[in-house]
Amino acid sequence: MSLPPIFDKLRLPIVAAPLFIISVPRLVIAQCKAGIVGSMPALNARPASLLDEWLAEITEALAAHDRAHPESPAAPFAINQIVHKSNDRLDDDMAMCAKYKVPLIITSLGAREEINQAAHAWGGIVLHDVINNRFAHKAVEKGADGLVAVAAGAGGHAGVKSPFALIQEIRAWFDGPLALSGSIASGGAVLAAQAMGADLAYIGSAFIATEEARADEAYKRMIVESDSDDIVYSNLFTGVHGNYLKPSIVKAGLDPDNLEQSDPSKMNFGSTRKPWKDIWGCGQGIGNVQAIEPVGTRIERMAREYVLARERIPLAA
Repeated sequence: MSLPPIFDKLRLPIVAAPLFIISVPRLVIAQCKAGIVGSMPALNARPASLLDEWLAEITEALAAHDRAHPESPAAPFAINQIVHKSNDRLDDDMAMCAKYKVPLIITSLGAREEINQAAHAWGGIVLHDVINNRFAHKAVEKGADGLVAVAAGAGGHAGVKSPFALIQEIRAWFDGPLALSGSIASGGAVLAAQAMGADLAYIGSAFIATEEARADEAYKRMIVESDSDDIVYSNLFTGVHGNYLKPSIVKAGLDPDNLEQSDPSKMNFGSTRKPWKDIWGCGQGIGNVQAIEPVGTRIERMAREYVLARERIPLAA
């Protein structure tokens, strides 16, 4: 199945993952202008009223770009909605997305039919992130248009499945839009995701160490200085298993090799949630991140890597 026309403007088949706290309009706009889907969590706008201002900023900036550069229009943007029952902002945030007719909605932590229907009412497309085939079935049954397969090695709330197994199982029955998340930080990895059967690569950690990201400079430097050996998988910090930078855990006075288990029933994504701000999420693909640089520079490099990877394949056959 071909991708919906909304993806026709992409320079590279990449969706930038929504990064908690880090993704803000400046980053989203830079990603879209560079030719990939930019995204941010609705919950990053605090207070909630700020979401209106941010959506106005993004839509106006991208429209201005398209008027100035009709030959290279911006890619669409996405808003991530945490649909877990503890998110007491969800209805208001969805109403704001309806106001601006947000092109893409990425839903996480539970599939809800009414959220999908709401997005469809204004012409939006919904991608739902899943960590296994069972959750993928549930998401599609409840009306999601596409899926984000979150495999082992992804930053944030990651799964444990090999990307080979996860994509293979989903593609056995689903021919809709499918993105792959998990350790993707180079153009070659983007091509590999497509070779496995995904339509799009879903990339987050590689964009933390960019000039436009709203991340602590120490966080950005830690990513540049780290590799996959520095990633710890734990559910202590949110109640959901995810990958985190080991040096940030040590800096917080915790032993990364002896972390407690959290009770998943206690996770809370409401407006009063107080995250572990100094425990920094990150995926295993960061060995390819060698410098803090503008988003455009990073995507240019990925584009070159993507072309080189395609050229290597016939030689290896």
